[in-house]
Amino acid sequence: MPKAYLAVRAEVPEADRARFDHWYETDHLPWALRSFGARRAWRAGARATPRSTSPFTKFDSVAAAEATQQTAEGTKALVADFDRVWAGRVPRRREILEMVHELRP
Repeated sequence: MPKAYLAVRAEVPEADRARFDHWYETDHLPWALRSFGARRAWRAGARATPRSTSPFTKFDSVAAAEATQQTAEGTKALVADFDRVWAGRVPRRREILEMVHELRP
């Protein structure tokens, strides 16, 4: 089965960035990794748009990634916590990406 990634893109106001980064690194992303049973999790920032941050969680299959969107223990609880902490100040969107091609040296 192909690998899949749950990708989230968030736009963080500059005034909230340090607090957001700390919360995401120490609370939210570790919780997502545990809750989803993902293989890995990390976050990247767009150099051209410093407000933009994109966390990723890696799964062995599209089905495993899609399953995270269905469970109360998974995305629903994380979304509720995100909304509680950031109260609509940080817009975001999620999508599941499927690995379609990979090159290795």
